[in-house]
Amino acid sequence: MAEQQLLGSDGVSGTHLTKSLVAVAFLASFGSSMLYGYNLAVVNSPAQYIRHFYNETIVERYKWSPDERFLTVLYSFTVSVFAIGGMIGSLLVGKLATKYGRKGTVVRSSLLVFVGGALMGFSRTCRMPAMVICGRFITGVHSGISLSLVPMYLGEIAPKSVRGFLGLIPSIHICLGVFIAQFLGLHDLLGKEEHWPLLLSLVVCPTTVQLLLLPWFPESPRFLLIEKGDVAATIAALKWYRTKGNIQEEVEEMQEEQRCLSCVRSVSVPGLLLDRAVRWQVITVSVANIGMQLSGIDAIWFYTNDIFRNAGIPDAQIQFTTVGTGAIEVISGMVGCFTIERLGRRPLMIGGYLFMAFCCAGITVSALLQAQLPVMRYVSVSCVVGIIAGFCIGPAGVPFLITAELFTQSHRSAAYTVAGCLNWASNFTIGFVFPFLEMSTGPFCYLIFCAVCLSVAAYTYFIIPETRNKTFVEISHMFAARNKVAKEELVPNGHVRMDVMNGYGALGQRGRK
Repeated sequence: MAEQQLLGSDGVSGTHLTKSLVAVAFLASFGSSMLYGYNLAVVNSPAQYIRHFYNETIVERYKWSPDERFLTVLYSFTVSVFAIGGMIGSLLVGKLATKYGRKGTVVRSSLLVFVGGALMGFSRTCRMPAMVICGRFITGVHSGISLSLVPMYLGEIAPKSVRGFLGLIPSIHICLGVFIAQFLGLHDLLGKEEHWPLLLSLVVCPTTVQLLLLPWFPESPRFLLIEKGDVAATIAALKWYRTKGNIQEEVEEMQEEQRCLSCVRSVSVPGLLLDRAVRWQVITVSVANIGMQLSGIDAIWFYTNDIFRNAGIPDAQIQFTTVGTGAIEVISGMVGCFTIERLGRRPLMIGGYLFMAFCCAGITVSALLQAQLPVMRYVSVSCVVGIIAGFCIGPAGVPFLITAELFTQSHRSAAYTVAGCLNWASNFTIGFVFPFLEMSTGPFCYLIFCAVCLSVAAYTYFIIPETRNKTFVEISHMFAARNKVAKEELVPNGHVRMDVMNGYGALGQRGRK
């Protein structure tokens, strides 16, 4: 009976892209990754209304009129507290993913969105600015969890041949979330003063759809077998995601990995940081995630309207220009998603960062010359669009993907924790510091972002190997010489040499010695 369950009708391993894989990838990203993008950009359009609300309530309650600098600090904290919540959420990923599973954690964490959405939605009615800040913090915790869990979940259910494609679907939804926030923030829609609480609270809508549908999809087969030891559920999940074909070999490979990992303890964050065998992998993930945020993209997303206003774009045209940039984001994200398996990870990272660096320098030059040459305001807008396009093609999604690819099963949870903390800490720094950086340095602040982009592009070119169609052990061997570790030391406890893998950590038959 078990043999019949494992064998499909054609006897061929089902490793191609199936409707079930596409459906779960879009559904998991729709209610999680898209909310991250939405929350990044949603505070941009109603910024002046939120500041006015803060000013009004402070005057009403404390009989004190705050100055512009205080309001700037309060609004900057409102923007960046989302990242503080995200950093806390990223710290919870490892334990939650082990206890509840990948899909189970995504579903359970969605309840946070309803709490945060309700706080933001009723903040104006209750006349409490703290509700906006708390709501942003709670939705940040949700994004911190899902931003790591969704790529992990999709990676574990994806065949090797489509791992890159599925890995960038969340980044497309991040771009889509930014576009939706910009579109709904138009003055003719929800961009009016009385509608900004509704605009902030709309995060509950995609979460409701996800909560209704995602529980019907199976858990990660790898989690079910390796963590839970449930063979029957593993077979059912594989048959769901592979549709047809011989899945017996894939189950046997996971069982072999389970036997191997039974003698290898999961590595903690301190253990990861002290392990010289993965030293350069940790450095690489750190550079990729810090560079992703310090490239200036968050400054663009958080303060798009202010940037266009400083560039001399009339207020009546700013909102439509902003929506246009959102459409470019979605298109660029789709380009990256459909080309990553052909071009690889390195070209998208290097090309994206070099183009962003060029556009950052272009913003500085155009801002300095626009007083003499009015046409430079359009050059400035083009450079903003270029930064967004360059980011969404590669740097937006590749760091999350390579965080999984550079580490084996025992190190992966700790690696996601480190990557998530650094990513969100950098996000908070940019969100809080950028308004003051821009006030003190003017257009020259973009030269800082230019330097960061050039540095990350250079690091990628000289250090990061191409991981497309590579197994985890092959990637570990690429770093062995740089880590000054003999390849023999990469074998866990000297028990099993993992030579053949199915693309996401499973051992093949030649792995036995």
